[in-house]
Amino acid sequence: MSEPMEITASCHCGAVELRAVLTRGFDDIGRCTCSFCARRQAAAVTADAASVVVTKGADSLTLYAWGTGTAQHYFCKTCGIYTHHRRRSDPRQCGINLGCIAGAHPQDHEPIKWTDGVNHPSDHAPQD
Repeated sequence: MSEPMEITASCHCGAVELRAVLTRGFDDIGRCTCSFCARRQAAAVTADAASVVVTKGADSLTLYAWGTGTAQHYFCKTCGIYTHHRRRSDPRQCGINLGCIAGAHPQDHEPIKWTDGVNHPSDHAPQD
């Protein structure tokens, strides 16, 4: 298991920059099959939500949330790039877009695993 690592990330146009601590380095890069992520197609890596700091352009971010509203997806208003999201599976975590991380190259990490977001436990009420 990799050590935690601090990263910097930015959108395409540079209006938004952030830093975060990846709790497992690049060991848990993944994609999700939920209806939103399957369309977005960005690989993400896990950060502790408390470590995510937008260092530039907080006013340039727009938020997309739907369903339960637990997952919160952030995008640059100017270039449209997804930078990060708060996870519905664990709101104490954020997914950081691997393609936005300085020096990271998603193609170097293929094959990237997929997480079953279609059958997410919070979408199904317990049966009595």
